[in-house]
Amino acid sequence: MKIGIVGLGLIGGSFARAIKEMTSHRVYVCEISESTLLAAKLVGAYDAEMNGENISECDIILVSLYPEKAVEFIKENRDKIKEGAVVVDCCGVKRYVCDEMKKVVSSAPFTFVGGHPMAGTQSWGFNYSRASMFKGASMILTPYEDVTIEILDKLKNFFLSLGFGGVKITTDAEHDRIIAFTSQLPHVISNAYVKSPEAQKQRGFSAGSYKDMTRISKLNSKMWAELFLENKDFLADEIDILVENLKQYSQTIRKGDREELENLLEDGAEQKRKAK
Repeated sequence: MKIGIVGLGLIGGSFARAIKEMTSHRVYVCEISESTLLAAKLVGAYDAEMNGENISECDIILVSLYPEKAVEFIKENRDKIKEGAVVVDCCGVKRYVCDEMKKVVSSAPFTFVGGHPMAGTQSWGFNYSRASMFKGASMILTPYEDVTIEILDKLKNFFLSLGFGGVKITTDAEHDRIIAFTSQLPHVISNAYVKSPEAQKQRGFSAGSYKDMTRISKLNSKMWAELFLENKDFLADEIDILVENLKQYSQTIRKGDREELENLLEDGAEQKRKAK
């Protein structure tokens, strides 16, 4: 197959590297940064640049841009994508993208499927991409109801060939509700945690727990701000729940109530045992 990749950041770059290393598919890429294109070319991450003509040759197109840019790209190239092709966005929110795409693909000859590879690092950009990025990870797909089993099976086999451990099918709303807790909230917590004045005095006093808590605090603010605001209802609800839970700990500790504190801690430990 011929695979198109739009955006050679951490995820798009890792897709390009994985496809070239693990499959015999040809890779066409679309990337506005000349330095990124050069870096990708030097490591053999693609076969050719995508343009207005060869985009119509692509069987699968992976759009690895921020949500608003992803929607913009698909809209602008709607009439260039060939009949029977499958377009998958790789954005971290799904309702915004899927809602926008409904207006575009209702009469389009190609099929759109929302997607989110559950992989990444605290760093971003092509230089941090790697072919093994998706090893054992989950690929989430949020297809419309009329997407056929044949297309989903084709995508499943494709993503499994890149090292994914499994493909999960869900709705765009369910994805956004869960991801607000599992991905977005931890980034908010980590980013807020390091704002304590003590963060500047921690050298020599920190161990694994500090490193675990702060690993993702140095985030891509532009990207995460967009993701947070496009999922603001679910994320704000999760933040409010966390604040209420933290208040319980604060009040109990200030009271010096050891029994109540032990109960709070044990309840948290039990919830983690149930959730593993």
